[in-house]
Amino acid sequence: MAANNSQPTGIDKEQAFGMAETEMEYRVELFNRLAQTCFNKCVDKRYKEAELNMGENSCIDRCVSKYWQF
Repeated sequence: MAANNSQPTGIDKEQAFGMAETEMEYRVELFNRLAQTCFNKCVDKRYKEAELNMGENSCIDRCVSKYWQF
């Protein structure tokens, strides 16, 4: 009887783990760049309030949307 293996042939557990780790690092880096880029573009350097104002909120929303489209 053939062994039931959920991994594609030719990829062992260590390779799969390494690929998943690399993918996670890429996603974290992408998120950090997105957050930094949109923050620098949209948030006033002189904090006046603890919460984002309407203009900053709209700018961040558009920035994130464009970033994901790109």
